Amino acid sequence: MTEKSDPFLELFKDPEHAARYAEGPARFMPGFHAVHRMAGVLIREYAPPDACVLVHGAGGGLEIEAFAGENPEWTFLGVEPAKPMLDEARRRLGGLNERVTLHHGYAEDAPRGPFDAATSLLTLHFLNAAERQDTVSEIVSRLKPGSPFVVAHCSFPQAAKQRDTWLTRHREFAVASGVDPQEAENARETISGNLATLDPEIDEQILRDAGLSDVTLFYTAFTWRGWIGRVS
Repeated sequence: MTEKSDPFLELFKDPEHAARYAEGPARFMPGFHAVHRMAGVLIREYAPPDACVLVHGAGGGLEIEAFAGENPEWTFLGVEPAKPMLDEARRRLGGLNERVTLHHGYAEDAPRGPFDAATSLLTLHFLNAAERQDTVSEIVSRLKPGSPFVVAHCSFPQAAKQRDTWLTRHREFAVASGVDPQEAENARETISGNLATLDPEIDEQILRDAGLSDVTLFYTAFTWRGWIGRVS
């Protein structure tokens, strides 16, 4: 694996941050746990009962834990570039680890599969448009024909006035969820200045350009969107 320079990756490589990671997403993302359940429903529509699922950005182990608990015959290949996050995933998954292979690296470092399904949750927004296209294409190339790919990440209108409104709503949801107002404002500033957010229409086109058909929006909540597509 060739290391990439990324301030967010440096954050996730901090063992203390990795240990606290599970506390965060549900406070900033409306319906965080429901997205895991919805993703499971969508995968089951198209994948076999004994599906092998490629999980992109598997650090922390939260989605694998949710999927494995509801689907006892599934196995998983998780790929993640931040080793402390992988260590946290192993700790969280405990006895489920016998059904999981965790791979240290990026999407292009993952085994070729082919896999029966894939997910990328709360991950693609760390990549700019070109990197996102390359990453999605790498994942799609590892899937069997007809297999589903489920994604969810920050994606909202980028016109200046609309962008500011949605970022403020993101902050206020976090505060309403119990996040300290200054922490919520810091998160807002981080998204505004550093996160590679795109218009939803561009995110959707990236999925199509990577070879997915029937790309469908299944989740939208403030600054968040989720889609499913199938390999053509």
